Amino acid sequence: MSDDFNRYRSPLETRYASDAMQALWSDAHRFGIWRRLWLALAESQKELGLDISEQQLKAIRENLDNIDYEAAAAHEKRLRHDVMAHVHTLGDLAPEARGIIHLGATSQFVNCNAELLILRDAMRLVAAKTAALIVALGDFADQWKDLPTLGFTHYQPAQPVTVGKRAVTWAQDFWLGLEDLEFRINSLRFRGVRGATGTQASFLALFNGDDSKVDALDELVTGKMGWPTDQRLPVTGQTYPRIVDAQITSSIAVIAAAVHKTATDIRLLANRKEIEEPFGSSQIGSSAMPYKRNPMRCERACGMSRFVMTLASSPLQTASTQWFERTLDDSANRRLVLPEAFLALDGCLDIMRDVLSGLVVYPETIKRNLDAELPFMASEELLMEAVQLGRDRQEVHEAIRQHAQLAAQKVKSEGAQNDLIERLRGEPLLDGIDLEEILEPGRYVGRSISQVTAFNQNVTAIVQDRYASQTLDAAHLHV
Repeated sequence: MSDDFNRYRSPLETRYASDAMQALWSDAHRFGIWRRLWLALAESQKELGLDISEQQLKAIRENLDNIDYEAAAAHEKRLRHDVMAHVHTLGDLAPEARGIIHLGATSQFVNCNAELLILRDAMRLVAAKTAALIVALGDFADQWKDLPTLGFTHYQPAQPVTVGKRAVTWAQDFWLGLEDLEFRINSLRFRGVRGATGTQASFLALFNGDDSKVDALDELVTGKMGWPTDQRLPVTGQTYPRIVDAQITSSIAVIAAAVHKTATDIRLLANRKEIEEPFGSSQIGSSAMPYKRNPMRCERACGMSRFVMTLASSPLQTASTQWFERTLDDSANRRLVLPEAFLALDGCLDIMRDVLSGLVVYPETIKRNLDAELPFMASEELLMEAVQLGRDRQEVHEAIRQHAQLAAQKVKSEGAQNDLIERLRGEPLLDGIDLEEILEPGRYVGRSISQVTAFNQNVTAIVQDRYASQTLDAAHLHV
C-alpha cells in the first residue's frame, strides 16, 4: 500500500487546487527562487567590487535546480534552521562558492523576497481565472439578456429582471474583486536587500560604509529578480510588513465572496428548477434518492470559499502582533494561511468555470414561475391605465386590492393557481383595458437588456482583451 494512504494529505492537494497553483507553492519552486536570489546577490556584489569570482558564480548557476532534498532535510535536522540547511546543501554541490553564498544576508532575504514573488504570481493566476469567469458570465448574459425572470428582494418576489441582467450582476462582483486584486499586483513592493533588522548594516560593512553601493546592491538584486526597481519598500524591519499579507488575503477573500454569492444564487435557482449547474449523464446526485440532481459543484464552491474568507482574519492578527522589528510567531501561521488561501480559491475558481461553462436554463419553468407572480406586480400598471380611462383611483385601488388578497389567499391556503387575472377580467372598473398587453413581461424589466449590452461592451470586452494573452500554465509564471 502506498504511504500516501497512511498519512494525512490535504484535499487542496488531492482534490481541489490546480497543478499550476500547486506548482507555485511547491518546495521546488520556493527553493529554486532561494538559489536565484543567492545568485542575484552574489552577481550584484561582484559587479559592485566584492571579491567574487566568475567560477563561484558559475558553480551556483549550474546548480539552481539541482536540489538534494534528502541532504537538505538532514542538514535541517542537525541545524534546526531551514535556510541554513539549504545554504549548506548548495555549498555541498558548489564547494568553490560556499564562502560567498548568502553573504551579508539574513534568512528573510530569501524567505520574504521569494514569498513576494510567489504571491505576485499566485495573484496573477487568480486574476486570470477571475477574468475567465467574467467573460463566461458575459457570454451567458448575452445569450439570455432578453429572457424575463422573476426578481427577488428579501427572497420575496419583486420586479422582474432578465436572466442576463442577473448574470452581469454576478460578473460585476467578480470584476470589482479583479480590480482590487490588480491593484494589489501592481502596487506590490519588493523587500530587497535589508539585513537583520532592516538597517542594511551588514551590507554597509561589506562596502566599507559606502551608502551608494548599498543602494545600488538593493536595486541590482531587485532588477535581476525581474521586479521593477522603482517598486521597492522604502524601509523594513527584518521582514516585509506583514500588513501586506493581510491586504492580499483580504483581496482574494473578496473574490471568494463573489464565488459564494454566485454559487448560492445558482443553488437557489436550481431549487426553483429554473437554472442548474451541469449534471453528468452518469452522475449520482444522492446514494439514497436516485432522482436527486443536487448542485454539488456549487455547494463545494461555497464551502471552499467560506474557508478562504475565514482565513482573511488570520494575517490581520499576525500583522498586528509583530513586535518591533519582527517576531517568529508569524512563520508557522503564514506557512498554513498563505498557500491554503490561494489553493482553496484556485479550486473555487476552477469549479465555477466548469459550472458557468455549462449552465442549464429552463425558459418554460422561468416563464411559469414569473406568470404566477406577474398579475400582482401588474396591479400598479392596471391602476394607472384605469385612471387614464377616467375611473376613480381610490375605487380602482380598493377593487384590485380585494381581488389580489382573495387570489393570494387561494394560492397560499388551497395551493390553487393564481386566478387574479380571471377575477380582474370581470371587474367593471377595468373595462376597456387590454390585460394581455398589461401582462407582457417585457414591460417590467426596465433597462435590463441594454444594461447587459453596456456591461459587456464596457467591462467584459475590456477584461477579455486584457487577459487574452494570459496563460494559466504555472510554467510561464515561474521566475
